[in-house]
Amino acid sequence: MPWQISSTCPINPVHAAVLRTGKILFFAGSGNDPNNVANSSQGAAVWDINTGNFTRPQIPVRADGSIIDVFCAGQSFRPNGRLFVAGGTLQYDPFFGTQESFVFDPPAERWIQVASMKRFRWYPTVLTLGSGRILAVSGLDEANRLVRQQEVFVGGTTGWSLFTTQTSPFALYAHLFLLSSGKIFYSGAQLGGNNGVPPTILTLPSNFSAAIGEQAVSGLQAPDSANQAASVLLPPAQDQRVMILGGGDGNGNATNRVNIVDLKQSSPTYTSAPPLNNPRMHHNAVILPNRTVFVCNGSRADENVAQSTFPAEIFDPATNTWSLAETPNINGRVYHSVALLIPDGRVVVAGGNPTRGTFEARIEIYIPPYISQTRPTIQNAPRSIRYTTGRITIDTVQAQTIKWVHIVRPMAPTHGMDTDQRLVDMPITARTGTSLTVQVPNNRNLAPPGFYMLFIVDNNNIPSVATWIQLT
Repeated sequence: MPWQISSTCPINPVHAAVLRTGKILFFAGSGNDPNNVANSSQGAAVWDINTGNFTRPQIPVRADGSIIDVFCAGQSFRPNGRLFVAGGTLQYDPFFGTQESFVFDPPAERWIQVASMKRFRWYPTVLTLGSGRILAVSGLDEANRLVRQQEVFVGGTTGWSLFTTQTSPFALYAHLFLLSSGKIFYSGAQLGGNNGVPPTILTLPSNFSAAIGEQAVSGLQAPDSANQAASVLLPPAQDQRVMILGGGDGNGNATNRVNIVDLKQSSPTYTSAPPLNNPRMHHNAVILPNRTVFVCNGSRADENVAQSTFPAEIFDPATNTWSLAETPNINGRVYHSVALLIPDGRVVVAGGNPTRGTFEARIEIYIPPYISQTRPTIQNAPRSIRYTTGRITIDTVQAQTIKWVHIVRPMAPTHGMDTDQRLVDMPITARTGTSLTVQVPNNRNLAPPGFYMLFIVDNNNIPSVATWIQLT
């Protein structure tokens, strides 16, 4: 069966991340339940996919003993493989943001509090830069006001540095992508409305007292229907093409609109692409190791579970076509649903929280057709590489039939957004009967420092199981 129900998550899995240990971290703090705020420190769970067991690392409280609620924080991975988490919920209805930040250490399965942000943020976007620093954008502050001063986690004794000049009013959970130039692209996808801000390329100045540069990108069809859309940096990342798909308007009506923009152009413009087979919002897009994009979850009408029964679908960037995949066993994965690629090439799907106090706890796994095929294997590969390494050797008895080698950054999604996800090609420069020589990325902005899943893919587009490799 292509879809298999696996385990039951002990919390509402609003946030998720694939850890370099191969396990998955789910966290939610209070989990969209104001009656559960007092239990926010218990709102995390680490799932061992192989055993099915969960551990429950406790989220720290403040020095005075008060609760820190990481519900609706932002997240991305640091170069050392720790997940960086910033912001969250200070108050419900109206929502106020928090300013605390954490890292989660995968081997120790432990939360560690780090320096707090300069601004309070609820629904912020968090992005790892090529320098390894962390950018925080947007969010609602401690008085429910939109934050228009962005900041960077520098680390050390500095903590966070704030840009003193305001930007345009970027939306909550604005989908951001680090470009190979070091600039940042806002795709137009977001949560709750775009505040009149079009897709934009941002240029971060070296001086925090200088303004962040903004270059509007035109051509996005139905820009006001990008609430809870999905967007993805199409594979391979070297192509610098971003796709936005689906989303909803202010009335909760979903669209099947798909647009793609080539950001290598000096004046990039979105152009139309074949639409989704079904309109959807609150969905997830996952880059598969065969260089296609798997789309699942969502509804044709906002959080309407009755409108959520339809098959998953797969986009092939090479042919610019969509194909239908199988329909999951579990529907109703709308708001607060997640989907993540795991190292063996399967996709873990969890969550769905259409109303407060009601969420889908069952975890389901999608098994792509390549799982049942004869797959290439990696016999040996380096565990760590540097940008200056140049080339590395990968041992595989299928070397003569390997088409691609690439690294895939582990996912860390929430609310249909993932600023980390990318697949970076490692061109094959030479081969023997049992080994491949491949080129290591030398651009920190193309492949930000950190842990990646290394895949080899054969001429039939069948990927191996991944091995972990750290790029420093």
